[in-house]
Amino acid sequence: MRIATWNVNSIRARVDRVVDWLVREDIDVLAMQEIKCKPAQFPIEAFTAAGYEVEIHGLNQWNGVAIASRLPMSEVTHEFSGMPGFAKKPPVPLDPTAPGTDAEGYPLEARALGATIDGLRLYSLYVPNGRGLDDPHWHYKLAWLDALRADTERWLAADPDLPLALMGDWNVAPFDADMGDPSFTVGSSTHVSPEERAAFHAFEAAGLTDVVRPLVPEGYTFWDYTQLRFPRNEGMRIDFILGSRGFADLVTDASIHRDERKGDGPSDHVPVVVDVVLEGEDDDMPMIFG
Repeated sequence: MRIATWNVNSIRARVDRVVDWLVREDIDVLAMQEIKCKPAQFPIEAFTAAGYEVEIHGLNQWNGVAIASRLPMSEVTHEFSGMPGFAKKPPVPLDPTAPGTDAEGYPLEARALGATIDGLRLYSLYVPNGRGLDDPHWHYKLAWLDALRADTERWLAADPDLPLALMGDWNVAPFDADMGDPSFTVGSSTHVSPEERAAFHAFEAAGLTDVVRPLVPEGYTFWDYTQLRFPRNEGMRIDFILGSRGFADLVTDASIHRDERKGDGPSDHVPVVVDVVLEGEDDDMPMIFG
């Protein structure tokens, strides 16, 4: 099975490119972020024609996540249980009983979508950007990551063998080698602050590992559209697939598809792909993480 994650930066603007890549690369499951549309606006017909069913979670022209799969999806969830909400100008008074809000009454954003596919528990995640170290969105980002980490610990405590993968745009460059954009400075910029990096690394203690880095130790996944960042290769590695031991043991290969940043109308992110071998498939291939 080939599983991928891709921040498509508006699926309506890039549907032909995304579907062409899915078919060309023989992808079975794609986690998408920043679809930037409501479910009724999603160009689902192109995916259906290519043999994919799609689960969609989008609320407006911002954020939004989706999963396209050749295989049936079940146990679909539109958030994780502890996910916090956010609003630049929250409603007053806050109403925690209102639908689509967190325990304090802040509205939940379309940033998480989970589904079970052929026994694998997969999530498409769009982690908040943070915007600036003095911005409320940065504190929201840290709270969001901490809540996801806590839920991950609960999931794996309940089922230590769960083949779980958290995939998507994490908006964190966890190591210095992952940041090649000169406009970001460790200690004074988002994505590379000690607090954000600590929040990312906490997932390792929770039982997850980056299943791509051992196989693809170098390479960026995002290049800003401005300042010739892509031609200069001034990018970031911020798109990841973090897997439990039950998932990592199935991984046989991984790749970052840098060429998808080229050509007409690309997303500013590129796909990240892993190959996994499930029970009953060709098990002659060596397990990378065994």
